[in-house]
Amino acid sequence: MDPASQDINLNSPNKGNSMDRSDNIPDVQAEGAAAAANSAHPLPPGLTEEEAEELHLELTKVEEEINTLRQVLSAKERHASELKRKLGLSPLNELKQNITKSWQDVQTSQAYVRTTEKLSEWNERVTSSDLYLSASATLDDIAHSEAYKKTQETLSEAGSKTSAALNTLGTAISRRLGDMRNSPTFKSFEDKVGNLKHKVVGPRGNGDAVSSPTDTTPTREHPPFENPPF
Repeated sequence: MDPASQDINLNSPNKGNSMDRSDNIPDVQAEGAAAAANSAHPLPPGLTEEEAEELHLELTKVEEEINTLRQVLSAKERHASELKRKLGLSPLNELKQNITKSWQDVQTSQAYVRTTEKLSEWNERVTSSDLYLSASATLDDIAHSEAYKKTQETLSEAGSKTSAALNTLGTAISRRLGDMRNSPTFKSFEDKVGNLKHKVVGPRGNGDAVSSPTDTTPTREHPPFENPPF
């Protein structure tokens, strides 16, 4: 008889044993997987197999939740980028807003407030210290002292004298140049230059060519190699 028909024969004496073996197959597989896992990763001391199995199931569930949250976060980021694009928010504007918000957060932070209060306290201590007051009083005494006033007056007077001397020097140079131009020596020299120019250039008429003083070529009525008229 066929082995398959023996398994489904209701009158067979081995019917119950075969059903029991088929029902125990998943448990055997699970036990085999757990045994393989335990053999690959030995259990820590004080941890039973049941507790290890529960922890594995919880870890698997947490990892699935993490993957789901990552997918949701990625979808939310894409949606936010699309909304920013529609609103015309460029990365530069977003960066400016982030910087402004960060600076506002810094100003309102406890560390910034404490630092500002500490600096104000130090400034008050410095300005109210004996050394600062003594230095300020010394500077005031110097500013109101006779030596300081005399030094300031001397510097101001020296500057005024220097300006006056420069103005006087400029006026004297201008007057001297005018006197030289109107002197007989300068006029005689100017007349000599004019006469020399007249001798070199000569009088110019309309259309008259200017001849050079060094031009010694004689003017001839008939150029060479030209037959005279008969």
